[in-house]
Amino acid sequence: MQEAENILRILKETRKALNDNDFYKIKLLSDQTVHTATVYQDPDNIITAVLVYSLGKIMERENYKQMPDWDEFFKSFLINLDIAIKALEKKDIEKFRESVGKIRNSINKISGHLSEYIRDIFQKAEINKAFKMYEHGLSSERTAEVLGISLWDLSSYIGQSTVSEARLNEGLPIKKRIKFVEDIFAK
Repeated sequence: MQEAENILRILKETRKALNDNDFYKIKLLSDQTVHTATVYQDPDNIITAVLVYSLGKIMERENYKQMPDWDEFFKSFLINLDIAIKALEKKDIEKFRESVGKIRNSINKISGHLSEYIRDIFQKAEINKAFKMYEHGLSSERTAEVLGISLWDLSSYIGQSTVSEARLNEGLPIKKRIKFVEDIFAK
């Protein structure tokens, strides 16, 4: 596992954000793992990014909390998140992976619409994180392979969200912005 300390930090901050009901912070935390996941192409970082992002999306939907099986799902999620944190603190990577797997498998224990909604969120989170890795420069084929999604799903997402537009939104360095403004007013 690459960057175990980073994953531990992300999970601890996620747990704190859960306690604070700060769902936006949870999604930001998942974005922080994308760079590391791209550099190392490490499945543990990728799984963490998808898991944390999915959790942020799930938690911001208040109506899910009223659905049957919510309490069972959320309790299982918290227990396994705490186990994952403790495992990383003890450098027990296998226990960490097992607990993360149990979080994903907890979806299988719930029924009805809640199960469908949560599965959909996880699937979309995988594609979203794949796109972020693609934006960071990883090839689409390698990105799909690392995340275990189809190249077709990733290509569809890339076709809807153009990287060229995303890169246009990157800010210019301050000196260049000042020069640009000066040039406008000098005319």
